[in-house]
Amino acid sequence: MTAAAAGAAAGTDRDVLVAGIGNIFLGDDGFGVEVARRLAEWEVPPGVEVQDTGVRGVHLAYQLLDGYRAVVLVDAVPGDEPPGTLRVLEPDLAQQQPDAGAAVDGHRMTPDAVLGLLGTLTEGVGGTGPRRVLIVGCVPASLEEGIGLSVPVAAAVEDAAHLVRGLVDDLVAPRDGAGFPARRGDAPAV
Repeated sequence: MTAAAAGAAAGTDRDVLVAGIGNIFLGDDGFGVEVARRLAEWEVPPGVEVQDTGVRGVHLAYQLLDGYRAVVLVDAVPGDEPPGTLRVLEPDLAQQQPDAGAAVDGHRMTPDAVLGLLGTLTEGVGGTGPRRVLIVGCVPASLEEGIGLSVPVAAAVEDAAHLVRGLVDDLVAPRDGAGFPARRGDAPAV
């Protein structure tokens, strides 16, 4: 089942959302989008949805109220490590404070801004967000205007896709042992 078909078939049984975040017109900020595109080529387990969210951060915050058990956000993240370095972050959702006063810029919403808006939305509409959020981030080389990833960030896309694949397998395995099916030519998940 492709990522698109799995998302459509998931209906109300939405376990995990993988959302690639970023602006492809700002160099390495398009990292999450490229990882989502790579993952969309693979089969995904039932109940897992992979999407290219791009710059639709406000939409994503509302979507997180749709009953996902867990969410994996993929984005460029700041860091002191060399460009192309991958990081897995897990925000403490219990410590996440709603930020009603935050400026919402639909074209530059970082994962923390999305989660802050989610907190505000859950208070306002009474919904419930995911129980667990993981962020797979890549340290960018450049976020300047321009299309295309830098060499070190482009080189990290495949590793990031495998990293996300492993995280999703771990997130769905406790439920029923499901995970990404192996495909001929795919390297094992890391």
